[in-house]
Amino acid sequence: MKATADAGATKERVLAVVFAGGVGRRMHSSAIPKQFLELYGKPVIVRTLEIFENHPEVDSVAVACVEAWIDCLRELVDRFGLRKVRHIVPGGATGRLSIRAGLFAHMRAGEPPDALVMVHDGVRPLVGPDDLTRNLEAARVHGGAVTTASAVETIAVVDGDGRIASLVPRETCRLARAPQTFRLGDLLAAHRAADKAGRDDVIDTATLMRDAGFPAPAAVEGPPENIKITTPQDFLLFKQIVEAREAQRGWNL
Repeated sequence: MKATADAGATKERVLAVVFAGGVGRRMHSSAIPKQFLELYGKPVIVRTLEIFENHPEVDSVAVACVEAWIDCLRELVDRFGLRKVRHIVPGGATGRLSIRAGLFAHMRAGEPPDALVMVHDGVRPLVGPDDLTRNLEAARVHGGAVTTASAVETIAVVDGDGRIASLVPRETCRLARAPQTFRLGDLLAAHRAADKAGRDDVIDTATLMRDAGFPAPAAVEGPPENIKITTPQDFLLFKQIVEAREAQRGWNL
């Protein structure tokens, strides 16, 4: 369904699923999951959720969280005034199952199948509001959209013996990132197909949709700093980017 300018038209629903069900073993922080690590008093997951909270088109957010940290997340949602976070559900054993849990929370709440859903990592807090807007616009036209970043080096394809089988020019390559945006009904159908096939090893939503036979989504160019915080080095880079941005705005951390 496309939004119209008619006064009586129903507003198209825009949802988000933020999956934060991982414990961050590569972060080497056994006590605190990576999404709850703080920078200047604000956890990574809060910084991520604020992106969707502050976007005018987003209506409702579902978060799939590490089960033992759900009460902590609820407290953070209240403290930081994240009113659009309507559902907090336990994350699954894999990223796909966490995303599935968030989608089913929206479905059980009665969200329409044609609602647009932005699927996003809880530890990817550096995407901007314009990136969300471009994702939604592209998904409306093409049925799906994936935030990407340009490859800055040549990509090598390696065979089973560890030898370079081919080299792919970087001009034709993009790094698939998030958010990744599709219709709720299509996402649910793809996850049900994966359930039936016993597929829990799907890397990301775009792959899941391709494997379920949906048309290829549009590639939406995103900012190079839209990193996923997975390692201590990532967190350090995240800190430097935040500090650089805040310095430009006059240091309002």
